[in-house]
Amino acid sequence: MIEQKLEKGACACAQMPEDELYDRLKIIVQSQRTVPGALIPVLQSAQNLFGYLPQRALRMVSTELKIPYSEVAGVVGFYSYFSTTPKGKHTIRVCLGTACYVRGGQDVLKALTKELGIGVGDTTADRKFSLEVGRCFGACGLAPVVMVDDETFQRVKPSKISEILNSFE
Repeated sequence: MIEQKLEKGACACAQMPEDELYDRLKIIVQSQRTVPGALIPVLQSAQNLFGYLPQRALRMVSTELKIPYSEVAGVVGFYSYFSTTPKGKHTIRVCLGTACYVRGGQDVLKALTKELGIGVGDTTADRKFSLEVGRCFGACGLAPVVMVDDETFQRVKPSKISEILNSFE
C-alpha cells in the first residue's frame, strides 16, 4: 500500500475528520500521478483511509489521475475487493455452500438478518457489523459455518447467534 499501514481491520476514518481524510487522499493521489498503473493501488489506499470508496473520493481520484470517472467506477465495480458502501468493523460471512445449506445455513442467515436488522450486503447503522454470504469456506464437515473476520464458528445454530455477536466489541 502507498500510505502507512493501519492496525488490522482499522481504517483512518475512525481516527480523523473527513476533511483530513480527503487532504490525505489528495496527497496520495498526487504522489502517484505519474506512476503507470497507479489506479488500483490508489483505490486500495483510498479504501483503507475511508473504510469504503465514497463517490467524492472516486471523483477526486479521477480528476487527480486524469482518468475518466467511468473508468475509475468500472474498476471499482469489477473488483469485489472494492466497496462503495460503508463496511462494519466486523464482517460476518455465512457459508451457503452445499453442506452448510443442507445443514441449516439458510436458517443461520435468517437468524443473523433478524438479529442485526440488515440484509446481505448491508451494514448495521452503528457500523459494527457487515453481513455477507460465501459459497464454501472449505470446512464442510463443520457445517454450517459462520466467519466473523478471521474467526470461524462451526456447527452454528440460530439460537447461538446472539452469543456469537455479543463476543465482538
